Amino acid sequence: MGKIIDKLLLFIYSLFILTVSIIGICVVLAWVPKEQAGRFMVEIYTNSYVSYWVLAVCAVVLLISLRFLFISLRRGQADAPSISERTEFGEFRISVETIENLSLKAASKVRGVKDLRVRVNVTPPGLEITVRTYVDGERTIPEITQELQQAIKGHIEEITGYPVVSVSVYVANTVQSSSNNAPRRVE
Repeated sequence: MGKIIDKLLLFIYSLFILTVSIIGICVVLAWVPKEQAGRFMVEIYTNSYVSYWVLAVCAVVLLISLRFLFISLRRGQADAPSISERTEFGEFRISVETIENLSLKAASKVRGVKDLRVRVNVTPPGLEITVRTYVDGERTIPEITQELQQAIKGHIEEITGYPVVSVSVYVANTVQSSSNNAPRRVE
């Protein structure tokens, strides 16, 4: 319903701007006699009925202008970053948030990683994925990071069909595994 109202407002606004533009061109080219233009201005100043109508029209145009300004600013901020692909059936878009969640899902299946954070950057050649994680220290870090990179790259390319150009892994720290923290039982 909101889109229909916005389209109607845009139509009315466009008609008003078109009319004002035509009148302005006619006045500048002297197609409207100077006396007639002067009489209209005098009517605005002296006749309260005419001045109220001009004020109402100007207020409506101001409100419509503010509405369009608000819409343009809101839509600019609301558009989430995404990748866009075109197929023979049309276009589809995948949000960066979706790709981050898919990356987290793939990374969480790798044994030895904890507290994952993922950031995705969309570039023309493909996706650049950055992973920040803690490891448990039970496996070698190169082994864990390689498995993590392969898991994320394979999963994202399989699910989205979009190429992954790099998966960078930053190991922030190690954490104690839960089996080492468990209280020991004495019998």
